[in-house]
Amino acid sequence: MRFRQFFLYAALLVSAPMSGAETEELYLSLDETISRARTSSVDAAVALDELKTSYWEYRSYRAELLPEVNFSATVPAYHRQYSPYMNESGSYSFVRNNYLQMNGEVSLSQNIWLTGGKIALNTSLDFFRQLEGDKYNRFMSIPVALTLTQPVFGVNSIKWDRRIEPVRYTEAKAAYLSASEDVAIKAIAYYFQLLMADENMTIASQNLENARKLYEVAKEKREMGRISGNDLLQMELNLLNAESELTDCESSRKSCMFQLRTLLDLGENTNIIPLTPSALPAADISYEDALQKALERNKLAASIRRRQLEADYEVAKAKGNLRQISLFAQIGYTGTDRRFGGAYSSLKDNQVVEIGFEIPILDWGRRRGKVKVAESNRKVMESRLRQERADFSQNLFILVERYRNQMRQLEISRRADEIAARRYAANVETFMIGKISTLDLNDSRVSKDEARREYINELYLFWNYYYQIRSLTLWDFSAGSGIDADFERDIRNR
Repeated sequence: MRFRQFFLYAALLVSAPMSGAETEELYLSLDETISRARTSSVDAAVALDELKTSYWEYRSYRAELLPEVNFSATVPAYHRQYSPYMNESGSYSFVRNNYLQMNGEVSLSQNIWLTGGKIALNTSLDFFRQLEGDKYNRFMSIPVALTLTQPVFGVNSIKWDRRIEPVRYTEAKAAYLSASEDVAIKAIAYYFQLLMADENMTIASQNLENARKLYEVAKEKREMGRISGNDLLQMELNLLNAESELTDCESSRKSCMFQLRTLLDLGENTNIIPLTPSALPAADISYEDALQKALERNKLAASIRRRQLEADYEVAKAKGNLRQISLFAQIGYTGTDRRFGGAYSSLKDNQVVEIGFEIPILDWGRRRGKVKVAESNRKVMESRLRQERADFSQNLFILVERYRNQMRQLEISRRADEIAARRYAANVETFMIGKISTLDLNDSRVSKDEARREYINELYLFWNYYYQIRSLTLWDFSAGSGIDADFERDIRNR
């Protein structure tokens, strides 16, 4: 590992542009990269903002279930105008009005979730002052009034909200956790792309160094007549190809570096040096266990439940609209007088009862048609939900199988990388004493490079599969615990 890092640092030193700004080297492990991405990336900020939106929507719903106190007033309303007036004969004339009016009301209301109605306690005061002619003041008070508004056969939307909104917020919290895991998956991809670029730089630097040494040896052998001119040209071509490959690797690394720096919100002068992960999560994941965790914790479970409830609500609403009957009742006391105090003495009953209804006599089946449409939409939704669950289970099964297979593939590629590196080192020494040809040496070099790249790629696939399973199950299999968050703290502090 130190040997590879030496070549990487040497290549970076040679390829680094001359500038006035100092470059800050930042060594990052995979865990540190994931942690930074979860707190600093744009994707993480978007996920948090979406959670905040859902949080305040849920808070607004909860507030609708609590008592509400309101104060309303008109202070003042001034009128100077002509108004129509009906005479005793039934004819109309216009009279001049010039008056000042003020009113205020305080109400305490509460939604009744069990019935869908609303009950309110009110108190109000009205003031009227005539400014022309027989000038006078007039007060009217309602010290207390109890009001009930109640739909009789319509759908109880408050009761349905009590069933739907908590599920919707549970879905939003699960979506936030999944989004955090998706950020980790993206960080893993960028991290390993940079790690692969670093490995390519290391390989290219080693190959260039070896190509220079071998070319010098080949020139000496040519002078002694031990190799042909064609072999010498082949070694020179290898040197040129090694120089070209290093240039391409430098460009690729800059692109990968920019990509990861942007994700982690780091400065342009930061040179990230990724460390090859050595420790792997000790997690033996079975499909049955993963499916159980996913159906309990994944946002899909809450989404299915929410959409089922919403489809049922649409059917109930369509049936409730077949006929509409509403009840309004108010009881209390009222008083009026030219004086403020007099308006609160000699109080009299103040009662209002209203019953309104709307029953279709002939609508050509429009309302019943809407019920059928809602029921058909519910059946379509149920079929789609069954398909979504089947697809989800299938995708999870494939993912778990790939993860379990990847553990063996990773061990094979690690061993192949070690063997290929030892074989190439042995072939270099053998070539020095002239016992193998340049073709055999090139073949072992290509095998070494491909084995190293394959190991890095297999390592990436392992981590990618593991975090995809975490994202779907919201379960940390290495720790044996669920993936959770302090949502209230995240919303307040971030």
